[in-house]
Amino acid sequence: MISLKKLHPGNFAVVMASGIISAGFAALEYRRLAELFYLFTLASWGVLLALSAIRLLRHARTVRADLLNPRLVFSYFTLVAATGIVGLLLHAHGFAQWALACWALAFVAWCALLYLAFSVLTFISHEHNVNIVHGGWLITIVGTQSLVLLGARIAPDLGPWADYMLVEIHMLWGLGLVFYGIFVTLFCYRIFFLALRAQDTSPLFGVIMGAAAISANAGTSLLESSSRLVFLREQHPFINGITMLCWAWATWWIPMLVLFSLWKHGVKKLPLVYEPVLWSFVFPLGMYAVVSARFGWEADFPPLAVIARGMIWVAFAAWLGTLLTMLAAAFRSLRLYMAGSNSRGTSTSATIKHQTSAPNEKML
Repeated sequence: MISLKKLHPGNFAVVMASGIISAGFAALEYRRLAELFYLFTLASWGVLLALSAIRLLRHARTVRADLLNPRLVFSYFTLVAATGIVGLLLHAHGFAQWALACWALAFVAWCALLYLAFSVLTFISHEHNVNIVHGGWLITIVGTQSLVLLGARIAPDLGPWADYMLVEIHMLWGLGLVFYGIFVTLFCYRIFFLALRAQDTSPLFGVIMGAAAISANAGTSLLESSSRLVFLREQHPFINGITMLCWAWATWWIPMLVLFSLWKHGVKKLPLVYEPVLWSFVFPLGMYAVVSARFGWEADFPPLAVIARGMIWVAFAAWLGTLLTMLAAAFRSLRLYMAGSNSRGTSTSATIKHQTSAPNEKML
């Protein structure tokens, strides 16, 4: 069995994946499926919060080591993104106060993790080269833009404070774009201009597309928001163009991700095995479906809705396949654990039998 000590910080990606598929099904009016995924999202979020809290209390040194590891610290932004997605679902179900609490929790975690992550890159001793860059770093952008999405949803509930929230999320959206530009430049340099082995590729590559898709989705939310502030309204043409650019960039990455998968599993023959980061590949598919639907409605371009309907089922199939792979891995782990326990029990019984029979042998 996998111990709590080894709980991967990126496990909140299962919440992200399930939540965005729920939002996608709701947007496309598949109500029953949306409700099922909503319940699963809440349950998995609650369980992972509890497990993470227990892990922090029991294995504080391990958590500290993860947070000081430049390859792992950015995975903690899945907590920010997952909490933002949960807040969106809660607001859609009429729980506005809980949605506001989710935004506050996600924002505090985002602030702490952001400055910690960049401090680790700057001050902690590591290899200091581009080889430490991977797709998981872009979960930073996903977390940032999830604050924009939820902030746009709860802003009308804030009364006289609504414009403060709208200014904040406009700044966060721009900040997310800056981070994306920095990280994706380093990442593209790493994969296109340095030696790349099949084992270097991972499902986290999908976050490149997912970060662009959620940036486009956040831009659409800003376009739909209304503010009394003139300078925010005057940004709409700029936001419109950047949103289209982000959606196009996300679209361009989809065939590339297929090629990476074919090269890794088809050409290089590496088996597909379960790892928690597999969920990070499901989330971008669901997010792409959602943004295609919303951007299509905002731009009054119906073909995007057709794309959204096709992609949501691709995301559902990927979610189901990942879930089955996870359950199969858990079953194998449990079977090995039970076999090991039986082996230890047999060994202990044999030792006791040997110890009790030894005096009799001496008497003979």
